[in-house]
Amino acid sequence: MGIEDYGGGQKAQADVLVVTTNDVPGHQVTQVIGEVFGLTVRSRHLGSQIGAGLKSMIGGELKGLTKTLVETRNQAMERLVEQAKARGANAVLMMRFDVTEAADVGTEVCAYGTAAVISKL
Repeated sequence: MGIEDYGGGQKAQADVLVVTTNDVPGHQVTQVIGEVFGLTVRSRHLGSQIGAGLKSMIGGELKGLTKTLVETRNQAMERLVEQAKARGANAVLMMRFDVTEAADVGTEVCAYGTAAVISKL
């Protein structure tokens, strides 16, 4: 697996700008729409869980789990952007991820932030 398998974040030329900051330099917030989120829950198949268990005994990165988490976070972020667009936003401010175990069957990843309309100064 190459480094591209472990990357995430927003694609270039996105319709909705997603930032982790309160504001965007050179822009003003003209409307705050409100909280938006993208949620997904993923589980791993039995074979990969056994492999991860064995790897954890000897140490090192669990590459399969890392890749799955990156894919899961990307899907949550895509859903966040879809919800923001549907509500008329062109930006999501203060984006964060929340990751929790979901009833011992999977991992829940929630991307959330504040949907807003921004314009250049």
